[in-house]
Amino acid sequence: MIGTAVESYDFFIYGTASAAYFGTVFFHSENALVGVLASFATLAVGFLFRPLGGYLAGHYGDRLGRKKVLMWSLIVMGVATVLVGVLPTYAQVGALAPILLILLRIVQGIGFGAEWGGAVLMAVEHAPEKRRGFFGAVPQIGIPAGLLLANGAFLLSNALFEGDWVWRAPFLASVVMVGAGMFIRMRVAESPEFAKMEQAGEIRRQPALDAIRQDWRVILRIVTLRLAETGGYYVTTSFMLSYVVLASLADKQNVLIGTMVGSALGLVSHLAFGALSDRIGRKPVFLIGSVFTIVFGIPMFLLVNTGVGIAIVVAVALGLLFSHDPIFAVEASWFSEQFPRDVRSSGISLGYNGASVVAGLLPFLAVALYGWVGWIGPALMFCALGVISTVAARFVRETAPVRVGSPAEPVAA
Repeated sequence: MIGTAVESYDFFIYGTASAAYFGTVFFHSENALVGVLASFATLAVGFLFRPLGGYLAGHYGDRLGRKKVLMWSLIVMGVATVLVGVLPTYAQVGALAPILLILLRIVQGIGFGAEWGGAVLMAVEHAPEKRRGFFGAVPQIGIPAGLLLANGAFLLSNALFEGDWVWRAPFLASVVMVGAGMFIRMRVAESPEFAKMEQAGEIRRQPALDAIRQDWRVILRIVTLRLAETGGYYVTTSFMLSYVVLASLADKQNVLIGTMVGSALGLVSHLAFGALSDRIGRKPVFLIGSVFTIVFGIPMFLLVNTGVGIAIVVAVALGLLFSHDPIFAVEASWFSEQFPRDVRSSGISLGYNGASVVAGLLPFLAVALYGWVGWIGPALMFCALGVISTVAARFVRETAPVRVGSPAEPVAA
């Protein structure tokens, strides 16, 4: 969980910086909307390369072990993040600045794509079979924790510094967090399921390719399941930061505070939703989030459109708490239980990161829709993501012991 929080911090500070600072720092445009679009385009680049990180992590996670992949993903992400903090700006080196930014974003995308599969499998494969929902939700807490740290870092940096140091300081601070994450991960034992695979001689030569060949339908279902969670997440956080400024509604600090409130609640809600999935099933808990995404899209924007600080905070916090958290809490256990253990790292990594390709484009698309038809465009897009994931859930098998009979099919099967 702590290692995931570190990697999430590294990834999310880029999203916050893209929405609030990079449009003017790295892209020479007098039009604020064009600057934000260019900045969100670089944000999307990281998402486009996450499947490559997922493929590599899945392959080596199934061949060499979950722990080794976790170590390397943290190093790659940490180095790229610190280097962003020392990049020259457009005013200093011209077009070279956005080029370097894009290259580092690619590295970040690969590193973050390699993170999730190993982290959740270390939790799920260590867990008692009837509590996999709860324990699978533990590393998921790293996501709101990382977002809480990222937005807190920008609020603190904004209070302490001026000029470029406001956005540079959170990136440079990453070096301390990465060091702490490495120290912790070095002390974590390898997954017992992977150890059994080695002893039984079940290691495949090309596990990622095998997962694509034999389980491609499951991988595609996971992609569609994730759209409400991951797409809605970045509309609620990254896009909303730009929206309140572009629409002259309020200061972006209100969105940051709302994101921090929602993230703080997520430290508890993920565990609650994960535990609930052990009692009533993965799918019912998932549907809480996907259906809420459908009905909350327009009310969320209506609250934000008031321009009242407390209304913006409530809208963002509710979007995270009920649209994102129920879905994300069950993904670790539900997705892992869809695959046999010898291709499990590959299967969940490919599905999880495949959805990120779409999600990474959504802040850009939301800005474009706003420029075209106003706030109703991104609001309806938010609702549509919920519809897609709700329909997809109908075609994915339930795996929780309470819903499929007890004793459950072992996660290693």
